[in-house]
Amino acid sequence: MKIVADTNIFLAVTFNEPEKEQIIQLSAGHELIAPDVLPFEIGNALTAMLKRKILEKKEVLAAWEIIRKIPVEYRQTDIQSALKIAIFYNIYAYDAYFLHCAEQLRSPILTLDRQMQKLAGEMGISLVE
Repeated sequence: MKIVADTNIFLAVTFNEPEKEQIIQLSAGHELIAPDVLPFEIGNALTAMLKRKILEKKEVLAAWEIIRKIPVEYRQTDIQSALKIAIFYNIYAYDAYFLHCAEQLRSPILTLDRQMQKLAGEMGISLVE
């Protein structure tokens, strides 16, 4: 089964967050899909962690090396369609990219973001739980 994986999933696994084992179990044997903006969003998250002094410079690059080894298939982002979702639900475009991807593929979404889980339900997108 194809699963759309949110950015926070990749970060949680990379940084050994408490949800890591559950994420691995839920995604095992499935194909991870993400909009093609994923690397940019991850890069932004990593540099934000650097600015907040959560990570050091070398840790940013080491985290990226771990993340880029996680197999994921990228799908082209339809920005206009995602913006319509963002406007309708009053959410950030980055969240809408993932929701739109899941909606278009008719695939469940795996995210740790409670608001995105709620919106997925409203949109008829199933959750990987």
